[in-house]
Amino acid sequence: MKHKIFAANWKMYKNPQATRDFFKKMISFDLKAEMIFFPSALCVEAAIEATKSSNIQIGMQNTYPQNEGAFTGENSSATAKSMGCTSVLVGHSERRSLFHENEILADKVQFVQSIGMKAVFCLGETLEQRETNQTEKVLSHQLETGLSKANSENLMIAYEPVWAIGTGKTASAAQAEAAHQFISQWLEKKNFKKTPLLYGGSVKPENAAELISQPHISGFLVGGASLDPESFKKICSV
Repeated sequence: MKHKIFAANWKMYKNPQATRDFFKKMISFDLKAEMIFFPSALCVEAAIEATKSSNIQIGMQNTYPQNEGAFTGENSSATAKSMGCTSVLVGHSERRSLFHENEILADKVQFVQSIGMKAVFCLGETLEQRETNQTEKVLSHQLETGLSKANSENLMIAYEPVWAIGTGKTASAAQAEAAHQFISQWLEKKNFKKTPLLYGGSVKPENAAELISQPHISGFLVGGASLDPESFKKICSV
């Protein structure tokens, strides 16, 4: 049976009290699924405190690739680990497009792995790139550059077609599976073994079952639909 992973990227939503309220409800569902939540940095402590008695994992949305130092405004994954975080998102499309992160991603993945945390490496193509048949070329380049210093011990991949993030558009199950299959084949050639592949891009209760049924999709990285506990419960129950 497929081991399913359900991750939630809250972006810059919720304050600490809303975070506590969410997890009080989420824990009451008593779901056995593997769940990883990525709240904003200011809500991480509240999330960790609220989930101490549960199987829910908490991660960071971003990190700087050093333990500490004069890096104003950045987040330390080493500090996050000491607080109880298990994972870090690296390379989300918003970090790439809004904050122009690309070359630094390999260092981020390497650092996160070096301290025993799991790097959740995000990648995906724009609508223009898909419509000009560049999807595999773009994914290959992102994998080559982002994983150039990585190992397969503490790694997950999240495929998020940029054109389907927060747009209401969703890749069809066939489109998502094709991209996941390509990523899986690339990883096998590079000796990255048993790397879970998550799909992200307007995942919601209505399409979750069809998507998770695809052979190369191990789970989801959910955005908007993870902000409501009832909605996320339905997704985690597929």
